[in-house]
This record gives sequence, C-alpha cells and structure tokens, in this order.
Amino acid sequence: MQSRVGALEESKDPGGSILKTSHVRALPLRLIQFLLMFVVLGLGVSILSMHTIRYFGVQHMAPTEPSDVRSCFAEPNTLESWIRPPSSLLHSMNDTELLWLASCVPQVKEYPFKRTPKIAFMFLTKGPLPMEPLWERFFKGHEGLYSIYVHSLPSYSPNFSSSSVFYKRQIPSKLAEWGEMNMCEAERRLLANALLDISNEWFVLLSESCIPLSNLSIVYHYLSKSRYSFMGSFDEIGPYGRGRYNEHMAPLVNLSNWRKGSQWFEINRILAHKIVQDTTYYPIFRDFCKPACYVDEHYFQTMLTIETPHLLANRTLTYVDWSRGGAHPATFGKDDITEEFFKKITTSGNCLYNNQPTTLCFLFARKFAPSALEPLLELASKVFGY
Repeated sequence: MQSRVGALEESKDPGGSILKTSHVRALPLRLIQFLLMFVVLGLGVSILSMHTIRYFGVQHMAPTEPSDVRSCFAEPNTLESWIRPPSSLLHSMNDTELLWLASCVPQVKEYPFKRTPKIAFMFLTKGPLPMEPLWERFFKGHEGLYSIYVHSLPSYSPNFSSSSVFYKRQIPSKLAEWGEMNMCEAERRLLANALLDISNEWFVLLSESCIPLSNLSIVYHYLSKSRYSFMGSFDEIGPYGRGRYNEHMAPLVNLSNWRKGSQWFEINRILAHKIVQDTTYYPIFRDFCKPACYVDEHYFQTMLTIETPHLLANRTLTYVDWSRGGAHPATFGKDDITEEFFKKITTSGNCLYNNQPTTLCFLFARKFAPSALEPLLELASKVFGY
C-alpha cells in the first residue's frame, strides 16, 4: 500500500512538472506573437500616414498649439533686439570674426529709433587701474552718455566691486607689447568690441596712467561738436620719423605720406570703422614696421592720412610730456600735483578747434603714478570740475 502511494506521489510530481513547463513556455510564445502583431500594425499605420501626407498635404493634419518652450526662450524678432548692446562683453569670437562683425555698417544714415550718442572710453592696460577712484568720480551722474571697455593682459583677473563702473567691462584680451603689432591689434580689438554697441559714436583710447582734465560734460560737448577726429599725424623729418620708413612699403605707402603721431586718440565712428575694416595696410605695417619702427606711432596715423585726411584734426587731446627726453614720456608723482601744474597744461596751449583758435587743447593727460591719486582726488573738484 505504501509502495502504491509512493508510486502515485512519484507519478504526480513528474506529471505536474510537465504541465507547468508547457504552460510557462506557451505564455512567452503568445506574448511574442501579440507584440509582433502590434509592431506590424504600427508600421502599417505609419506608412499609411506618410502616404496620406505626401499626396494630400500637411494642411489636412490637425492643427497643434505652438510650443511654450519656444515662446519663452526665443529671441524677440524686433528692432530693439538687433540694436541692444551685448548683455556681456565676454564672447567666444576670434579676432577675424569680431572684426568682421564690427565692420558691418548700416547704409541708411538716419536712425529709425531714438539714439543717444555715447563716448566709448577704452582702457588699454597691463593690469589694475590705479586711477579708478578718480574715474569713478568723473563718470558719476552721467549714465547713458558713456560706455567702458578694458583690455588687459590675459593673465590679469580684475577684482572691481559690483558697484564700480568698471565691473564686468573687461573684453576678451590678448598679449599687447610696446612697439609691436599686437599693440595695434589690441587697439583694434577694443574698437571692434565698442562698435558692437550702435550708440557709441566717439572712441577714446586711454591707458591706466591717464586722467581726465575736465568733467564729462565738457568732454562730451568738445567731442560731439567737433567736425574732426583727434589723432596726431605729422611728417617728422629725422631718424625718429622718416628714418623709420621702409621702402618695401611702396607703392601703397610712400615716404611722402608717411606719418607719425601719438598712440592715444579720440576718433568718431566713421574712422573707427575704417580701422577695424582695414585689410590693406595691416599686412604692410605688420611686415615692414618693426622696432625700431614703432607701429603704434605710424599705422593708424599714416593710413587715415592717406584715406581720410579731411576728417583729422592732426592732433591728440591727451597731454604727454616729452621734454625730459628718452624713449618714454615723463611720469608724474604726488609731488607734481599742484594747481599751477594743471593750469599750465589746460590754459597755456594754442591749437585749432573747428578751424578756430583755442587754448583748450587737452582733455586728458598721462602718465600719472599711483602715488598721485590722493592729491588728484583732493584737487579734482576745484581744478577739474568733478
């Protein structure tokens, strides 16, 4: 009896296992068949839809709502979106791309919108701006009439406070060496970045040792009412003028139109475009004006004399003292800062302004050492008017 029960139990397990196994195998097969039918049906519907669209057009498709994502992030297609100054001066353009973009000039002279012309103050520096507090006082209260651009050594990281007018005004910069073509390239880089703001009408090149000799209202009036741009450009006979000319520059640049002048200029938008657009004179000066030919004293001065002599005042508005001799101008420290010193600079000169004689010949001056800052701040209100 026990043997029969054991036999039945033994026969029970194998039978159950067979049934269970066949049931498990049947399920995946049915599932696979169902999935295959679903895929085939989906492909058929897709093919039918494509043929319907091809032969009957997409206009018969049901309309869909516009994407909210596009409406939130798309740039508004308005005039303001085109003329708005860049929100950040940092960009990834190389010099070729930047100069190309900055050289675009509207062919219609009248602006179809309200435009307040601004002065672009362009600081070409090695690093810090020791005269920052003086400039802060100069700019205060004149928002909307100026913009600021700083080109320094690539290794320098500015630490201006968020309340400073110089905060986030540094442009992508490269190495600039005295007397080398990369100095002029830095100046073109400054001009190109400033030209991206369509409201910038006048462009002033400054160094970290420059100071303003008058308040911004006077500077703005002087530049805006002038019929000329201010860039020193003269024919100097001798080893430091004509003696730097290289005959390989001919016939594009001849000795008769070779010019020399101060690196520091104050020009209008027309001449700024001329400088950034240039591809003709640049290779000539790059290849044939090398130390002891200092290209920053000859390149722009000669090119603009050839191309637009009628737009130049042939003088700079930045005072520099070369009376002490040497390769560099005099540097003024705290002991030089007196009322008499600045009175001599601002009233003893004689020059032409719009072809009329004037004694107001300089709006800026250099070179001032960091030690001059405190006495300059003490005199600024009384002597400079800011």
